[in-house]
Amino acid sequence: MAHPALEIKNLNAWYDDHTHVLKGIDLTVMPGQVIGLLGDNGSGRTTTLRSLLGLTGTRTGSVKVNGVESIHMQPKNIAHLGISYGPDEHTLAEDLSCEENLLTPMQGTETLGGGMSLADIYELIPLLRHFRHHPVAHLSTPERQLLAVAKVLRQGTNILLLDEISDSITPNIAHILSHAIGALKNQGYTIVMADHQPGAAAQVTDYFHVIKNGQLLNSFSPAPTWSEAETQPSPP
Repeated sequence: MAHPALEIKNLNAWYDDHTHVLKGIDLTVMPGQVIGLLGDNGSGRTTTLRSLLGLTGTRTGSVKVNGVESIHMQPKNIAHLGISYGPDEHTLAEDLSCEENLLTPMQGTETLGGGMSLADIYELIPLLRHFRHHPVAHLSTPERQLLAVAKVLRQGTNILLLDEISDSITPNIAHILSHAIGALKNQGYTIVMADHQPGAAAQVTDYFHVIKNGQLLNSFSPAPTWSEAETQPSPP
């Protein structure tokens, strides 16, 4: 039986070594699963993603990434296990075209999964082929987010952590994102999305977990009537 892509046990995390943000997170995500982490601002949803990459202060507990214990590893070494955070628009060079950005190496490229080719990226997100010669400076925020996610996939991740991607999303980008996440899921990628609502990819999400005050409260499956662009309030 395959080991979990992510196996998190009693994860506690602090900022500045005194602000206790995460309080005993337990979560298991199998390869190829899409998981949603829902919570209001300040709930700990973003901190959970960042802590998986070692980007918070002190961490205790256990975080296994692709079967490897990472709780005491440095962020650059954790990234080499095949896990990445996005969309990070700061990785994009505004004076370069979309395709030039995709061809520019990122830090931490020696990961487990191998990077997607340009052809694979354009098949996954056809809109980027249309924009391939456009400067990043001319793209809208949702278009930049798609490009930032594509750049992460180029570096070879097989576990993708997506943070608050629905804040500025449009219906067209929502449809593109839902299709891309569904295709990645079918290819065996593991995806954890943190947001305040289920958002665009609700129908391809296996489970949602509600977080509040740094603790997971409950889990539920997506409703079959949710559409790709429909937004739903966070459960109480």
